Amino acid sequence: MPKMKTKSSAKKRFKITASGKVKAAAAGKRHGMIKRSNKFIRDARGMMVLAEPDGKKVIKNYLPNGGGL
Repeated sequence: MPKMKTKSSAKKRFKITASGKVKAAAAGKRHGMIKRSNKFIRDARGMMVLAEPDGKKVIKNYLPNGGGL
């Protein structure tokens, strides 16, 4: 069997915490900030912890080896 590889795009988008949770940047901040409210821009700053079911999917499908930890 070939080795399982980590998806390179997932390495750049997600981080795994020490307790195994998955952190990701907020969605909707790539462009079009002029039409977003200041509250949205403030709240979307930094990284957020993904919901448990979503985090499990990310680890299983994209980061099988821990995302380059």
